[in-house]
Amino acid sequence: MSRYHIVTTWRVDASLEEVAGVLGDIARLTEWWPSVYLAVEELAPGDATGLGKEVELLTKGWLPYTLRWRFRVTEVDPPRRVVLVPSGDFTGRGEWSFAQEGPVAVIRYDWQVQARKPVLRALTWLLRPLFTANHDWAMQRGEESLRLEILRRRAASDAERARIPPPPGPSRLTFAGRAPQPIRPRAREPRNRWSIKGSSGL
Repeated sequence: MSRYHIVTTWRVDASLEEVAGVLGDIARLTEWWPSVYLAVEELAPGDATGLGKEVELLTKGWLPYTLRWRFRVTEVDPPRRVVLVPSGDFTGRGEWSFAQEGPVAVIRYDWQVQARKPVLRALTWLLRPLFTANHDWAMQRGEESLRLEILRRRAASDAERARIPPPPGPSRLTFAGRAPQPIRPRAREPRNRWSIKGSSGL
């Protein structure tokens, strides 16, 4: 079966408010987490907490394939968790949970999905460890990118901001002669940001 259950934990020197400000900034995912998010489009903003938000994504790990999928936010329990339901190249459930331990934000992502992309379905029996490592690579880049973006947003001046390294870029490993096609633009509705305090949406 092409089912995966992967749990990732990040520990970042930040407040939950800072984490929410970055993770909830859907429009800028391609800027602060460019190693994974190649294109992002918000399809529906959801309510003031982000419940009902729908987002379309084009993503990639270090392996030479891309994933086209969407998610819809189905549960929001500020400030503890956000649940999303993916569709497209994945189906299943993802849950972000958050806790503050002193100066450290502990961020946990529980990803329980079934792969629908044909190459993943066909080869999971043989290459499951490799596909799992691809997900782990993406999440490791996400943790590094989150740390850098928080530092960037804390910077008090342009000079201080310029000294912060850029986030890691995407893997250049691709199938020969093929490049990912971007999501076609659509008319956008006003965006909300997701807040683990419940004041806006993912």
